[in-house]
Amino acid sequence: MSGKRTEVAVIPGDGIGPEVMESALGVLEAVGADVEQVPFEVGFGRWKRTGEALSAEDLESIKQCDCVLFGAITTPPDPKYRSVLLRLRKELDLFANIRPFSSSRLDLIVVRENTEGLYSGIEVLGEEECRTVRVITRRGSRRIAERACLLASRRRRLTIVHKSNVLKSDILFLKTCREVAESLSVPHDDLLVDAAAYHLVMRPERFDVIVTTNLFGDILSDLCAGLVGSLGLCASANLGESRALFEPIHGSAPDIAGQGIANPVGAVRSAAMMLDWLGQAEKARAIEAAVGRALEGGVKTPDLGGSSSTRQVTEEIVRQIDSARKI
Repeated sequence: MSGKRTEVAVIPGDGIGPEVMESALGVLEAVGADVEQVPFEVGFGRWKRTGEALSAEDLESIKQCDCVLFGAITTPPDPKYRSVLLRLRKELDLFANIRPFSSSRLDLIVVRENTEGLYSGIEVLGEEECRTVRVITRRGSRRIAERACLLASRRRRLTIVHKSNVLKSDILFLKTCREVAESLSVPHDDLLVDAAAYHLVMRPERFDVIVTTNLFGDILSDLCAGLVGSLGLCASANLGESRALFEPIHGSAPDIAGQGIANPVGAVRSAAMMLDWLGQAEKARAIEAAVGRALEGGVKTPDLGGSSSTRQVTEEIVRQIDSARKI
């Protein structure tokens, strides 16, 4: 980064987004993160009020920031509403969605292609028939394979997940991923997505780094979140060549918004991933360690079977950070 202070575009979003964002920002302050917050009001709430979820001016200002910290967003099934998150991923060219999962049963990373597939945005809507174009390109497949291989080279192996026996567009994805893995000498295998889902439940320890297409990655990562205990625990990074957006993988959960019971851990861990990307790895590790100690101590929100509030979990994470600093 340059001599100016690191600027982070802060987008709380909708539903529980503002609640978990408040927690993430509180933990960043506690750990002494060297960032300057640049707030943006973006999302469904703004769209309902003004008819615009994300303005062109907002987008240009977000591009001037070093990265984005994102809460959660509501995307209604309305053809007039353009997904804010999909727009940001495309406009910032955030082609790699990195989703780590860890528990006593598994330790794996889902690497999801982020800009193509069935989320390409090429759709035709009619009264009797609707169509969505599934886009797979060699360029998109190559660069997500390269990012996945980089991670796998530091770990054990790569598994390419596809459905090329039915979706012939996946033949290009599979072939390209194999070529990249072989050129980089990364141990790899491949599985059909339905088989991968089965084995994730039955033998999750067989997986290390999974690379897959957009929709499959979205679905499999939610499955993995169930395996580790809750969507509320899980963080993600959306990465491009020079830009990045960090977000918990859960949605806006409007059914519990405002009740003070949302799990803030995914948002806090996303903030830790952001610090690591920004070169503040020691502070990122301090956050992760504090989260681990807080959960081990039994401070848990209702999604984890506990009775603690969002604020109580956040305060305990901050307390653990402060305690570790005094040792």
